[in-house]
Amino acid sequence: MECVRRAVAVEVENPPSELYAVEEQHRRIVEEVAAYVAERGTLEKEKYNEIYRRFRELYPLPGQLIQQAMNQGVETGKSFLELKRDCRIHKHRPEVRHVSIRFAKDSWSYRKTAVSAAPVKIAVSLPGGRKEVWIKPHRRFWLYWWKVLRKEAELVSTLVLKRRRSRWYGIFVFDVAPKREPPAEVVALDVNENSVAVARVSLLSTVDAVARWNRHYVDPAVYSIKTDFGRLAKRYEAVRNAKLEELKRRYPYAGGDDEEKVQNVTDTREFRRFAKRLRERRHKEGQVRQIAREVTRNPAVVITEELGKNPQEEMIGIEKKRVKKRA
Repeated sequence: MECVRRAVAVEVENPPSELYAVEEQHRRIVEEVAAYVAERGTLEKEKYNEIYRRFRELYPLPGQLIQQAMNQGVETGKSFLELKRDCRIHKHRPEVRHVSIRFAKDSWSYRKTAVSAAPVKIAVSLPGGRKEVWIKPHRRFWLYWWKVLRKEAELVSTLVLKRRRSRWYGIFVFDVAPKREPPAEVVALDVNENSVAVARVSLLSTVDAVARWNRHYVDPAVYSIKTDFGRLAKRYEAVRNAKLEELKRRYPYAGGDDEEKVQNVTDTREFRRFAKRLRERRHKEGQVRQIAREVTRNPAVVITEELGKNPQEEMIGIEKKRVKKRA
């Protein structure tokens, strides 16, 4: 059975001053490697070794930190290319503003932390040597740590240190084994534009011997969950269109000899910041997770139609067509 991966952020108390220098050097490495991958599409093994040797001479960082930074740069470059293929970004090269410093298994006190009953400090490899870092555990951290002590979870060997404003956070990752409970019911779903139809049937009441004796109790619980994805999308569309009309009057033309060439106001910084503040995707993902929690609150066999990656988006605007679109 596959494990569920959970990440817990814990605040670092009195972080060493070397972390700020490591963060800047780490960001430069990630930015350079990401730009290389975005330009050529990949990072060859020979070029990887050449860039690694150059970074070793240029920055006084441990070798594992440089490798982790280069790997993070490759991931950033590939993500940039994927977003560009989907026309979700219009920049010429990736910009790296924030980085997360990754410490592999041998670059922090993994073994001591993994066997400790109450970890309140760790040691990380920095340019000046091993530095002890104190952390401030909270209740959620102790919850997963208790699972580790009970062999219900496992601590991943990579530690992530990340700065947000003036505070540093250590991110611990746990592989949690899900509870093995037999399914108690069957749940059938039908996803529509503004609702999800749910039918629940208890497995205990559908056993042959029980069903013959107690057939009149085998009644599925049928109900509907209101999602309003269609109305939500139309409302966001109206808000975005109103902002676009306002910006079109402010930026009428792109300039140049061709006066009919209208500027694409969706590329302006003001519209991108406005769309980011709307938090449309986060709102929709929150509703999807809420429905998933409602449907899977008990162990069950889930039966559904074949859906795409974003069924709530694919259902929007289908009422005009008589046949619903299915992925």
